[in-house]
Amino acid sequence: MPPRVVATPAAVELIEKLKVKHGPLMFHQSGGCCDGSAPMCYSADEFRTGASDVRMGEIAGCPFWMGAAQFDYWKHTQLVIDVTPGRGAGFSLEAPEGVRFLTRSRLFTDEESEELAGSPPPTGAEV
Repeated sequence: MPPRVVATPAAVELIEKLKVKHGPLMFHQSGGCCDGSAPMCYSADEFRTGASDVRMGEIAGCPFWMGAAQFDYWKHTQLVIDVTPGRGAGFSLEAPEGVRFLTRSRLFTDEESEELAGSPPPTGAEV
């Protein structure tokens, strides 16, 4: 089954650096405006997911969650988490590094979509 979320080598390198500084991490992407719709990186114990959040998978060993409403827009794509120069949201752990995470995407093929349809990702209520 194709993963719903993957990370570029640059993103994995940054995640590993952040793990050394902050310990276990997690990601959440909400449907907020501006930086709120970007993937946010938090210490694993500093963000509580809700019952309607969707667990998309893991990147570099870190769980990646998305708000349910946002998932509805992105469910037909594979999220590709990347990193770019510039400051993102102040709450995301990469902000002091002078870079920010961003989401790129690619459409799932018809075959991948069919395969994923039979296995929806778990929500916070199920995990």
